[in-house]
Amino acid sequence: MSTLRFHAIKESLNRTSVQVKEPSRRSEVFGANVFNEPAMRQFLTKKAYESVMSAIENGAKIDRDVADHISTGMKEWAISKGATHYTHWFQPLTGTTAEKHDAFFEPIGNGNAIERFGGGQLVQQEPDASSFPNGGIRNTFEARGYTAWDPTSPAFIYGTTLCIPTVFVAYTGEALDYKTPLLRALQAVDNAAVAVCKYFDKNVKKVNASLGWEQEYFLIDSALAASRPDITLTGRTLLGHAAAKGQQLDDHYFGTIPNRAMDFMRDFENECILLGIPVKTRHNEVAPNQFELAPIYEEANLAVDHNSLLMDVMNRVAERHHFKVLLHEKPFAGVNGSGKHNNWSLGTDTGVNLLSPGKTPMSNLQFLTFFINTIKAVCDNEELLRAAIASASNDHRLGANEAPPAIISVFIGEQLTGVLQELENVTSGKLSPKEKTDLKLNVVGKIPEILLDNTDRNRTSPFAFTGNKFEFRAVGSWANCANPMTVLNTIVAKQLKDFKVEVDKLIDTKKLKKDEAVFNVLREYIKASKNILFEGNGYGEAWEKEAKKRGLSNNKTTPEALKVKISDKVINLFEEMGVMNTVESKARYEIEMEEYVLRIQIEGRVLGDIARNHVVPTAVRYQNILIDNVKGLKEIYGASYKKFAKEQLSLIEDISQRLEVINSTITKMIDERKKANKMTDVEKKAKAYCHKVKPLFSDIRYHCDKLELMVDDELWPLTKYRELLFTK
Repeated sequence: MSTLRFHAIKESLNRTSVQVKEPSRRSEVFGANVFNEPAMRQFLTKKAYESVMSAIENGAKIDRDVADHISTGMKEWAISKGATHYTHWFQPLTGTTAEKHDAFFEPIGNGNAIERFGGGQLVQQEPDASSFPNGGIRNTFEARGYTAWDPTSPAFIYGTTLCIPTVFVAYTGEALDYKTPLLRALQAVDNAAVAVCKYFDKNVKKVNASLGWEQEYFLIDSALAASRPDITLTGRTLLGHAAAKGQQLDDHYFGTIPNRAMDFMRDFENECILLGIPVKTRHNEVAPNQFELAPIYEEANLAVDHNSLLMDVMNRVAERHHFKVLLHEKPFAGVNGSGKHNNWSLGTDTGVNLLSPGKTPMSNLQFLTFFINTIKAVCDNEELLRAAIASASNDHRLGANEAPPAIISVFIGEQLTGVLQELENVTSGKLSPKEKTDLKLNVVGKIPEILLDNTDRNRTSPFAFTGNKFEFRAVGSWANCANPMTVLNTIVAKQLKDFKVEVDKLIDTKKLKKDEAVFNVLREYIKASKNILFEGNGYGEAWEKEAKKRGLSNNKTTPEALKVKISDKVINLFEEMGVMNTVESKARYEIEMEEYVLRIQIEGRVLGDIARNHVVPTAVRYQNILIDNVKGLKEIYGASYKKFAKEQLSLIEDISQRLEVINSTITKMIDERKKANKMTDVEKKAKAYCHKVKPLFSDIRYHCDKLELMVDDELWPLTKYRELLFTK
């Protein structure tokens, strides 16, 4: 066994749980490190408090003079909590978070100093924009960019730093982050949904999109993870033969949480509670050492911020417990990967969930309106939704018989399928008295039954209705939720906007009553959206064939999926809804394609390095041991030695053949990389990496993994799956 592997395993076996002191009641410390409403009431003037609340609730602008009062109160609160620095906390297009810390401390001359934090420092900062992905929006010599305070997401303290959630934009105004388009999309769906809600309730003034994410992840001992260059550099294992026992016994799912993992979870959840992240659920997932956590639903912008923050906190807390958190969608071959289900709904300021069936004909017509419009939005934009969850890492999951397929479809269950079929069959034009009665008794009367959750769930569906929300199941565990949430809210906003135009037209031209006009448009939408509805097995070949007949896309790779983002249809959609302009849309396409290239490039270099510098020398060393053994047998038995060295000779030959394939394939991979790297067109380069470079990974891996089974375990340099996944 290699020295590094030996010491890594030894160190991991000697781990003891880190004792965690928990509060007696988490509710008492929830949000203790958040500048929330109670904190603002205590530390802000009445005018400053009302200004912030108006910005949060109504989107009102905060005056600069008031910002000075807010910053003073925020600083005093932060210092009272032990903060010494502040930072504008933002989400650039790297997919991670970014922060630059500045001290409150400021010299004022004559050997004196004060703690200073003004309104200007709160509202706006100027980080270097050229060092973040920008898709050509900014040149290297044009570095100026701005972060601007987002008052709808409360400031918080992490460690000794006051973190202020912000948007990040270029000097020329284009968004350079995930948050800015999300905020615009949320505003768009708010405006469109409120206008439609007025058909049913004139009192509705605001509609919020809510999000509840479910985060899956792996926990690996940090010493074992550090012994694997592939985990360290790519977040996943590029080599490794499956352990004899994996997840086939289904004994990990919902099983007793291991002690070390439980101690990590307690510590981690305590940090989340202090930061106002309402974590609620934890459990073992399907694969060994895989877990899941989920919070209570929140307004989408805050939920996105909390998920980004949570992924940072997970890594920091894991270090205290000598764990490495793996958020990659497929860190291990042969066992389930990880996703991040995004549960989405719309709610009004009057307390109504627009995707929850009601008890009256009018409330159910409202439910049907938002339910059917969402389905229509997905049907018309299924390629864009697929693009929203595309990444090099998520490509390993989608369509791999463990996650939703790359084909976007909607599951609504048997009962609601029947409801839509009945609605579709009602005659067109004005409803007769009988049809109105049938609508109320036969259709509307059925919908509340969904509240009983007696419609089964389809785990193979990428977009499923689950009683009072839609669950976008295809989002990857490594992803920033803002990307899929921006797309989903934008397409629903566009659909609701078009719906209102059609309904108003029927009311004006056909002189139909409001509910009849609404129903007539919905019926046409049901007919137009039938192709996206699917209740069966999304993993089967039959569905691929059926989906093709229906005209649904099946973009299995990221380069294929992302192409739609620069189509005229999508660019015009984002322009019309005020979410992104043409420059921003094209920049994001460039960034995401380039990221795909870089991730595959890095994986190829790491794989070649491990195979040639770890696997091949180890196999040769073992082969030499076998050769020495054969020589010894020949000395003893003479010409008849082959009778006694048959297996050794077979192994020697097998190893040689595999070494030849590994080396030749690595050389071919390097040559293909060199060809791809010379390409200036990002689309051609991404396709070259996808179709020419990446396929060679599996050939190299196959032969390396076979060698793992042949070579003496004492010699093998890489920590094995059985050690990574089963060492507690």
